[in-house]
Amino acid sequence: MSALSTNQKQIAIVGGGPGGLTLALILQKYGIQTTIYEREMHDKSRERGGSLDIHEETGQKVLKEAGVYEKFQELARYEGEDFRLFDKAGRIYLDEETDSHEKGTRPEIDRGALCELLLDEMDAENIKYGYKLERCVSLENGMTELHFENGVVETVDLLIGADGAFSHVRPLLTDIDIEYSGLTMLELNVLSVEVNHPDLAEFNKRGKMFALADHKGLIGQLNGDGRIKVYACLMVERNWIETCGIPFHQAKEAKEQLLALFSDWDDQLKNYIRYAGDVIIPRRIYTLPVGFKWNRHKGVTLIGDAAHVMSPFAGEGVNMAMFDAMELALAIVRNSLHIEKAIEEYEDIMYEYSSEKAQESENSLKLCFSKDAAINLAEMMNSFQENRDL
Repeated sequence: MSALSTNQKQIAIVGGGPGGLTLALILQKYGIQTTIYEREMHDKSRERGGSLDIHEETGQKVLKEAGVYEKFQELARYEGEDFRLFDKAGRIYLDEETDSHEKGTRPEIDRGALCELLLDEMDAENIKYGYKLERCVSLENGMTELHFENGVVETVDLLIGADGAFSHVRPLLTDIDIEYSGLTMLELNVLSVEVNHPDLAEFNKRGKMFALADHKGLIGQLNGDGRIKVYACLMVERNWIETCGIPFHQAKEAKEQLLALFSDWDDQLKNYIRYAGDVIIPRRIYTLPVGFKWNRHKGVTLIGDAAHVMSPFAGEGVNMAMFDAMELALAIVRNSLHIEKAIEEYEDIMYEYSSEKAQESENSLKLCFSKDAAINLAEMMNSFQENRDL
């Protein structure tokens, strides 16, 4: 396998999340240099996102290819696979506890820890912070000009958009944009839960808690730093954040109004809101259409949410981003002198597996916020487990 020399092809990755970092690391392993352009002034992974479940057949496979699987296992929380499912009255439908002697297939790791793991193995000069992409321009020779807000202009042979749902690279390839899924999630945090709120720590246990009813949900997710990341989920109109009247920057008043939205829910479930800190982050959940494809371009492609953003209810987001990164990296290695061929190989296989996962994710979103969601989800998960045991 031949490698690209740095003066032969300029490869730019826009976005320094798990997908972009994985791509750069695998290419580095094969002697192919890239440059990651990250909009933030420094690595903010510790401040972003919650706990991620890394799947055996995708994410873990990628970490082996990247050469960091052993280090991942040192950080992975296999007990994070524990899962409890309730309805709004506090009736329990599932209470899955991982056997401490038997490692499961979807251990958890905090997003920040995962990014640090990848960054520690990368050449530091290959990532540039404070480079927010303003626009990109296709040139007649097939190269792409990148214009950054800091005034820098770069010209590259291969541009890879790893810049998430609101990608600035995607418009080069398609007019199709993300769509609001109908779901809005309010992110809260209960800090140092074992010390500050042992009753909630005991109720939540070691992994995830889902409470679902009336097209709403409360989700609690224990993170590695001892916090429970809480998501209050509502199926609402797209402009609800602006029109609901909840002052999200005034925590006391905002939490009172949130509790009113869940007024007929079990008191223990409402503690996830009561005990939360002062930061409340409202987020609309967006998706790209299932089966989305773009116009092929010989020097530009996309990975992760930029390529196929989907709802988080199949746990596929980070796994797909990393799997994309591996498939693209290995395609580049196989076709080091023919970037166009590498893109074609990668996109053909990616469209197939990502559309399957996007459909699963859409189905899960609908099921989790259906009328009898707790019953429906319990039945689906029990059926899945029975089929796996056959």
